[in-house]
Amino acid sequence: MAESGLPLNADQRLLPFTSKLGFGVGQLAEGITLAVFNTFVLFYFNQILGVSGTLTGIALGIALFFDAITDPLAGSISDRLQTRWGRRIPMMAGAAIPMGLSLAALFNPPGGMPELFYFGWLVVFAVLTRLCLTLYHIPHLALGAEMAQQPLDRTKVYGYSQLFGTLGQWGFGFLMLTFVFPTTVEFSHGMLNADGYPVLSIVAALGIAVSIGLCVWGTKKEIPYLPVAHFKAAERFHPRRLYRELRTAFSNHSYRMLVSGLFCAIILLGVEAAFMVYMYIHFWGMETEQMRWIGPASLAALPISVMLAPVLTRFLDKRWALIGLSLTIITCNNIMIVLRLFTDWTPANGTFELLAMLLSFVFLAGVCSPAVLITVNSMFADVADEQELLTGERQEGIIFSARSFAFKAGASLASVLAGLGLDLIEFPRGAAPGEVSADVVFRLGLVAGPITSVIGILILLFYLSYRLDRKRVADIHVQLTERRQLNRG
Repeated sequence: MAESGLPLNADQRLLPFTSKLGFGVGQLAEGITLAVFNTFVLFYFNQILGVSGTLTGIALGIALFFDAITDPLAGSISDRLQTRWGRRIPMMAGAAIPMGLSLAALFNPPGGMPELFYFGWLVVFAVLTRLCLTLYHIPHLALGAEMAQQPLDRTKVYGYSQLFGTLGQWGFGFLMLTFVFPTTVEFSHGMLNADGYPVLSIVAALGIAVSIGLCVWGTKKEIPYLPVAHFKAAERFHPRRLYRELRTAFSNHSYRMLVSGLFCAIILLGVEAAFMVYMYIHFWGMETEQMRWIGPASLAALPISVMLAPVLTRFLDKRWALIGLSLTIITCNNIMIVLRLFTDWTPANGTFELLAMLLSFVFLAGVCSPAVLITVNSMFADVADEQELLTGERQEGIIFSARSFAFKAGASLASVLAGLGLDLIEFPRGAAPGEVSADVVFRLGLVAGPITSVIGILILLFYLSYRLDRKRVADIHVQLTERRQLNRG
């Protein structure tokens, strides 16, 4: 045992299955939260409570932007936190109950209030929910980079994480659409049933708390093996310190390109996701009994995707794997919309053939989407290693916080754009299927498909500039291993 308290072979150790599983289960919490915000929140406040698309989008944008600017703070605190349980786990455990309570409150506002009251309610509880998610999610991502020291093992760790994140997101949606929002005589589309949303909130809150609890329990045995954080000087938190740490991280060219590419990608995917419920209901004419199979189609692709990421990154540089996967996703998400808008090659709404075609492209996108996130997380972990080599400091928290900032800032902008878009195309509030004019439906498809795809071109330009190829990553790992062994000796 070295003076640091770490086994001398910790850098070569592969994580046991139980630790990977424990880490992965923790991603259920984010998956459930994403399902709630991507599928249900905008629709609930806009179509059930009658808040305008613009105000709803602005409220969600405010929450996401506030959340985004707290990410570096959470990362900096977790990087320098010193407890006998490590740097990450105490913050993760402390976020569980507040996150569940905040999300439950989001869908339980008092009735009969004016539009501006519901706007404020959404702002307050969306901010609180996402703040708690930040206090959990940033340390959780950083913990994965700390636990797994081998590059390929690191990809597998984030593979487990993505497995459970996708399971949480699509599995939760399937359960809600099947058991809470079925089509009834009273409601031509189940999601117009206001009584289902309080039930949704309670199930989501319980799922989040259980997920985080299992993650903490499953990863605590890795505490003795975590690398010790070395900083050049003991320093209390101060905005100047946070600015310096962010400046140090963004001095890395590959890091800047990766964060910038993600920001553009999340704008693209965020607008598409916000419009997707409206697309399924009004553009494709799907009932909840058809919509619910979107999740299982993605889940069916998940095992393939989790195996695909390590295979691709074993034979390709992660940059090229990311570019190829991203191109496939853009194509799958938009080809059916383009065909419907500009040709007569798609089957009629309500037919089995149309559902089969849609699910086929959802499956193909589902093969690629988790693999993209697994690859991206592994690339960020590689950047953290390069930063340690160059600066002598471990910055997983800061590095993953800026990754999270790109996600949330992009999603914030996407929420505002989506809300504005709904009002600009004059989409009616509380509209039942068949009540929206053909012109509005066409404009809905135009925004959700071809227009958003243009942003995808920008993504590839950033990823092309990423510099950490396999040879560079291997050299970094060798040099870090040698340095750590000298420090422990």
